[in-house]
Amino acid sequence: MKKIFFIILSLSFYLISDSIAKENFFEEAKNKYDKDQIEDSKFLFQRNIVFNPKDAKSYLYLAKIYNFEENEIEELKNLKTTLLLEPSNEEAMYMLIEIELEKSNFSEVSDLAKKFNIICSNFCNKIKDIEQKLKDIQAKEDNN
Repeated sequence: MKKIFFIILSLSFYLISDSIAKENFFEEAKNKYDKDQIEDSKFLFQRNIVFNPKDAKSYLYLAKIYNFEENEIEELKNLKTTLLLEPSNEEAMYMLIEIELEKSNFSEVSDLAKKFNIICSNFCNKIKDIEQKLKDIQAKEDNN
């Protein structure tokens, strides 16, 4: 009986300490990101994803890092994963819209802008910018 109690107690301690460690990876990664320690933060966000693969925030920050590194393929992959896990993440949606705007992908931006308009709460001031850029793209296409 004592062995079972010891095993349960040990397992409980392990699970609690493991879940605390998971949280610490994100917070530590975010702190390093905020201090412009990009490589260290990138490693920690990736490590956090290994232990917590459904953490949309880690994918979003990795997308920001890849944007900084001008690695569009990885940025897109992480933005799409963020939106898959958290479809109402307006920052990820806005970043994806910006990428599609750079590509002059009118139809994709138009679809994303409609979704963005529905989910926005903090980035709503960006809607007018998106609409103006869409008009500019359409005007270029009309002139060609």
